[in-house]
Order: sequence, then structure tokens, then C-alpha cells
Amino acid sequence: MLTNITRRLAMIAAAGAVAFAAVPAQADAIDDIKERGVLRVGVKADYKPYGFRDTSGAIIGIEPDLAQDVANTLGVKVEFIPVVSSNRMQFLQQGKVDLMIATMTDKPDRRKVVWIVEPNYYSSGTNIMSLKSAGFKQWEDLRDKPVCGIQGAFYNKKTGRDFGAKIVAFKGTAEVYSALKAGNCMAFVYDDSSHVATLEQPEWADYEMPLPTIDDAPWGLAVALGETRLHDPMQEMIIGWHKSGRILELETKWGVTNTPFALDMNAKYK
Repeated sequence: MLTNITRRLAMIAAAGAVAFAAVPAQADAIDDIKERGVLRVGVKADYKPYGFRDTSGAIIGIEPDLAQDVANTLGVKVEFIPVVSSNRMQFLQQGKVDLMIATMTDKPDRRKVVWIVEPNYYSSGTNIMSLKSAGFKQWEDLRDKPVCGIQGAFYNKKTGRDFGAKIVAFKGTAEVYSALKAGNCMAFVYDDSSHVATLEQPEWADYEMPLPTIDDAPWGLAVALGETRLHDPMQEMIIGWHKSGRILELETKWGVTNTPFALDMNAKYK
């Protein structure tokens, strides 16, 4: 098994190296990163298993592993810079990160702010996490109920506008989980992929994801607008991840059931 994974990673690295080398106009910018010796990547630090801190405080997860693949291809170290929904695009605009892989849904308005690389690398939908005793059965049951959300998440507006929920927005998931346990919110609206991972933890045994998932949407890996130095090579890198089954391997590694999106993309590019 380890031999197969090692072989696949070598294939990804080789494909990525060709992609970076095949864009002469980007050479100077890529050399800047190499001269610095560090690729700065914006990732989540509160979204298990996609990006979170281990007991030592290090950021680990599916997306940090993908970021490490890019750094390995460039032959540099990687620096994980924690971001949240409300600042991740700004970090790219301000040059604080070179690349952003941070559970960001690909939306038309966001394409005006950052350069989202195609094809998309992942996908998820919207759902809630709530006490089983709350008895939520349909989205309309949230009307006039306090529902926790993350600042900057697009589904806050939709959940309030379309279903009448009273959104209570927090900066990060740690604050949300505390509010949920304290009864300050009756539910937490967020990506279903995150809820699935959270609900596997014993401390959340009394909670559930009771509603049908809506608005399934792909996630966008992004670079700054006009940043051709990384856009085209990253496009080839993403295709390599799908073709080699890298995304599927990371889902398995981090305890996520292989998603229909990852399976479909692997079949498309294999």
C-alpha cells in the first residue's frame, strides 16, 4: 500500500514539475518563491479533517497535504497560514499568501475577487447540525430559530432569507461549537462535509445532521487575480490529483468516505 501511494505521489510530482517548467513567462515569479524557499498557503485551522490543528498546534488535514504536494513539486518548504471565511480572499489580495486552499465554495462573485483555478478540486453542500431532540425535519423548521453561522459564509444569507432563520455569526467554528453546546443557537449551518466529520466524535453523540443537503457546490483553489505565475501550473496539478486518485487517497487517510465528486473526477481524468 505504501509503495503504491509513494509511486502515485512521484507521478504527481513529476507531472507538476513538467507543468511548472512548461510556463516560461512564470519563471521569474516561480524563482521568487524558490529564492524565498517557502510557499505560503492559506488553509483552514478549524475545519476537521480538511484543515485543523493537532495536539501540538500544527496544522494538518486534507488541504495541508495538498499544499505540501505543491511545495514538494517546487522544491521548497511550505508555510501554512491559517485563514477564516471572512479573510481568506483578502489574504490573497494583500499578498500574505501565494495560494489559497481553504474550503472555499466556487461562487461567481468570488471569481471577481480571486482567481479560482479550474477544474475544482473538491465539493460539498449545505446542511445543519443540531440536537436530535430539536426535531428538525425540513429547512422551513428553522424559521425564527437562532442558527449559528460563520462570518463570510454565503449560506448564512440564504438560510435567513429563504428559511427565516435568525443567523448568529461567529468568526470561527470553536466559538460556534461553544454557542451550540450552551444553547445560544439551535443549529449550526455549515458544509455537510464538516458536519459528517464532527458528528463522528463521541462528544457530539446527541447531535445529528437532520436535513437534506442543499446547494451542492464545488470548492475553488485560488491564486490572486492576474497571478499567472501559479494559475496554469496549479491547473495541471489539480488534474494530476484527480487523475492519480490523490484526492481519494487523502479522503481515506483522513477518515472521509469517498465522495461522489472525487470519484467522478477520478473517473473523468483517469
